Amino acid sequence: MIDFPIIDSHIHLLDQKRFGYSWAAGAPKLNRDWTADDLAAYAKPYQVEGFVFVEVDVDMPQYLDEAEWIESLAIKDNRVKGCVACLPLEKGKAIEPDMTKIAKLSVVRGVRRLIQNQPDPDFVLRPDFLDALRLLPKYNLLFDICIYHHQLPNTLEMVRRSPEVSFVLDHIGKPGIKAGLVEPWRRLVKEMAGLPNVVCKLSGVATEADHAAWTRDQLRPYIDHVIESFGVDRVMFGGDWPVSELAGTYRQWVEVVDWATSGMSAVEKRKLFRDNAIKTYRLSV
Repeated sequence: MIDFPIIDSHIHLLDQKRFGYSWAAGAPKLNRDWTADDLAAYAKPYQVEGFVFVEVDVDMPQYLDEAEWIESLAIKDNRVKGCVACLPLEKGKAIEPDMTKIAKLSVVRGVRRLIQNQPDPDFVLRPDFLDALRLLPKYNLLFDICIYHHQLPNTLEMVRRSPEVSFVLDHIGKPGIKAGLVEPWRRLVKEMAGLPNVVCKLSGVATEADHAAWTRDQLRPYIDHVIESFGVDRVMFGGDWPVSELAGTYRQWVEVVDWATSGMSAVEKRKLFRDNAIKTYRLSV
């Protein structure tokens, strides 16, 4: 059992009164408010000392309001350690004024624009998207990559064309676990791990399997491959809560990762469950 406080690299909070979440209509279990206090309760007996909030795909154009809301929460609640805000990078260099605004927020450490729901396979290779992406280092912001496994080839090319940008691969690239798919995800993740400007979140894995019937043995090869590919210093635990509740409890996911990494030393476990998130997102703990 993890006997030290966790720093979670990937948590969502929802406030239905403030924001529209059109996507939540298709996920009734998630279609309510979710707070940091809820997280603490759901995580027991584990203690989440702090977390990085990751944007929740609020309805456009509420993304700046969402970032400012998290800033206001962080001022009052020291569990909110960092924020990955949404920015529609497809606007190209015209997005820089908004980028400037979020970069001034003390809690913001990075940006995410959901790629998984983009119908255009070349979305991440559009010139405007790449132009905006390459502005991020100017503001000391990284980019969280959220894709499905079939989007890995173009995403790899995006990373290769942006060596100055720091990237975080969310949810291990969402492999097709439910369908039993391993390749080409396995090969492409290994290629991505070979790029020095990418780290990986060990998160969102059970939700890519059968929500009602997955087993830890089914998830283990995917977990092992990510750790083997990226190494202990470039992988960090993420709860992907409350989305993770679709496939199991927060406690279950902690226990699966703890079990899968039972061969790690105490120092390596702390890297996975807290230190790497602190380093990647420049968190104050």
